[in-house]
Amino acid sequence: MGGGGSSNRRVTFETDENENITVVKGVRLSDSVIDRMKEPSSPSGRPQSQHRPASGAANDEELKKRIAEELALERARRDSEAQKRRLKQEQMYVRDEFGKILERERISSNEHLTRAILRERAATEEERQKARRFAKQLEEKDRELKKHDAYYKEQLARLEERSAQFYKVTTEQYQKAADEVSTRFK
Repeated sequence: MGGGGSSNRRVTFETDENENITVVKGVRLSDSVIDRMKEPSSPSGRPQSQHRPASGAANDEELKKRIAEELALERARRDSEAQKRRLKQEQMYVRDEFGKILERERISSNEHLTRAILRERAATEEERQKARRFAKQLEEKDRELKKHDAYYKEQLARLEERSAQFYKVTTEQYQKAADEVSTRFK
């Protein structure tokens, strides 16, 4: 569009009865643009109508230039606003994507943490089971040792009883033999 294409066309404008809206070939202009166009080109402060005297041809060219410039400025402003909107949309998109990525990372780290906790619990439970098995084995060994201890005490008691019996029998036999020898060799 630009200013080059506008200079070849005929540009007309008009105002309504309240001087609120100016239409230039179907394009609405803001009040500030209209005020800027009014100031240097018309000393009376009112826009000129379509029917101008021939002496205003130079003013028409100047007015066309101004309108083209104002349109270019308006387009640049709109382009700038559109760029700002696109930038905001892109920022929101990037923010959303970062949010999604952070959410995925959080979920992933939670899953890793959960897996690590489960592995740790499994290892702890396995250690607990080993400790129980070792405790049972220790109790069995202890019972076996007590059984052996009781058996050996019983065997010791029997041996002491036999020894006492042998001692008694031997003492009786010795006494008897001593008595016999004494009676024989008196």
